[in-house]
Amino acid sequence: MDYIQYAFTVSPPEPGSDILIAVLAEMGFESFTQNDHGLDAYIQADLEDESQIKQLTFSDFTFRYTRTLIPKTNWNEEWEKSFEPVYVEDLVCIRAHFHPKSQSAKHDIIITPKMSFGTGHHDTTWLMSKTMFSLNFENKNVLDMGCGTGILAILAKQLGALRVTGIDIDEWSIENSVENAEINHASSITFKKGDASQLPSQPTFDIVLANINKNVLKKDMAAYFTCLTDGGVLLLSGFFTADIEELRSLAEKTGFTFVDSFSKSEWAVIKLVK
Repeated sequence: MDYIQYAFTVSPPEPGSDILIAVLAEMGFESFTQNDHGLDAYIQADLEDESQIKQLTFSDFTFRYTRTLIPKTNWNEEWEKSFEPVYVEDLVCIRAHFHPKSQSAKHDIIITPKMSFGTGHHDTTWLMSKTMFSLNFENKNVLDMGCGTGILAILAKQLGALRVTGIDIDEWSIENSVENAEINHASSITFKKGDASQLPSQPTFDIVLANINKNVLKKDMAAYFTCLTDGGVLLLSGFFTADIEELRSLAEKTGFTFVDSFSKSEWAVIKLVK
């Protein structure tokens, strides 16, 4: 499957880049890498509609872009050009195999993103990873919903989870997650292609990690509630701080108890308990 890369130059970069990412995510773009001038965004070629991009206008910033086709065979070359290790404080280092192992981070995760585009650079992955350290994963059953490259699933396993399941709608994400789990000696993680409609057939979970986008989180909130054990924890991310109250309200109506929220560069994570 081919992908399309959009290299956006945004002026001013902040908060323009964050706003643009939120809009692009609604259009089906799967991954984003921010830089000093804006961001790179990626979408499956058969889902692309460039006319939607051309129609976008914003009052607070302007943007321009270049569009590049990225065949599967060229993706490794593309991400190796710019991929740098991601440090979540001194807790975890997310790196490629060609980077040296961190001497300071307590946990080490090696990924080879390929076509699933999840390099761990997005603020929501950082937020989810950081918040995970506030939970007890020891001997817990964990679901990573929208697993991407499997980063959160692998971290859950490293933190002591007994059973970890990752689900994603993209076949490349599942294939890549399996490979990344093997690299990180976590091949016991189960990865499945699908969406929240699969959850009723799954065993219940003690912890659900869902880093997707606001609309999907809203649509699947009841499914997350049902698949959690009593006292289970739900971590949500993939949305802006401005969306916290909307998601909190829906979660509480569903039956969750709000615990806390955290933010980084306008992105947020919410911790809830059933």
